[in-house]
Amino acid sequence: MTPKAAQLQTRFIQLRENKYFETFVILVIVISALMIGAKTYPIPQSAVQALRILDVGITLFFLAEIIIRMIAEQNLKRFFSKGWNIFDFLIVTASLIPVDDSEAALLGRLLRIFRVLRLISIIPELRVLMNAFVTAIPRMGYVSLLMFIIFYIYAAIGSMFFSEINRELWGNITIAMLTLFRIATFEDWTDVMYETMTVHPLSWSYYLTFIFIVAFVFLNMMIGIVLETLQREHEQFSRDSGEGEAGEVHRIDTRTAEMEQRLARMERMLERLSERRQ
Repeated sequence: MTPKAAQLQTRFIQLRENKYFETFVILVIVISALMIGAKTYPIPQSAVQALRILDVGITLFFLAEIIIRMIAEQNLKRFFSKGWNIFDFLIVTASLIPVDDSEAALLGRLLRIFRVLRLISIIPELRVLMNAFVTAIPRMGYVSLLMFIIFYIYAAIGSMFFSEINRELWGNITIAMLTLFRIATFEDWTDVMYETMTVHPLSWSYYLTFIFIVAFVFLNMMIGIVLETLQREHEQFSRDSGEGEAGEVHRIDTRTAEMEQRLARMERMLERLSERRQ
């Protein structure tokens, strides 16, 4: 690398890590999101033209910003080794699709909506939340499967006992599961219960046991999984950034490992010296 290229890369690294530049990028993303919302309202043609020009400017800024970040890395392989960099690159390059009367216009407008998600890649705290959400999905999947089994059993029971009372709510197992989802969200569930209690006075036990199992037990299991995953992601972020108690413990562990390596090298050197003297 030539001295001028190295100097340029150093300046781009400083610009990428500058807090004011990062804040400005966040501001541009917010403006881009507000523009998307503004286009959903009836606005004058002059304002539409101004928004179109501003959209081109924002697209070019995002292109320049992603180029700066790519140059600031030592090589492209290192840049594309990070998932969030790949996400930003795809969003920015997809935004280059022109928004006009062509067939790709709808795709271009749709992809511009996803530029709002770049806030997640820019703000570290949002990245922690998103990583926790993605990590928790597989574990929540098993809880959801068990919840679906409970829904299916209760829907079958409800369809057998209550279908003659109200076929719109209990006519078949599919409709019954939708009714149970309504009950689980507490959307006028007492009206459904009182309707069936006119024929089956003890049907209240059906609803209360279902609500207890689904709304209290399974919901708290979901919350527990999310909180545990979020705590792990915060600890990982603290270790990577060197902040907080986890970051301090990580620094101590790193220094301890380095000291152990140095002691091992010194022991090997002393053994070699003793062998030569003998």
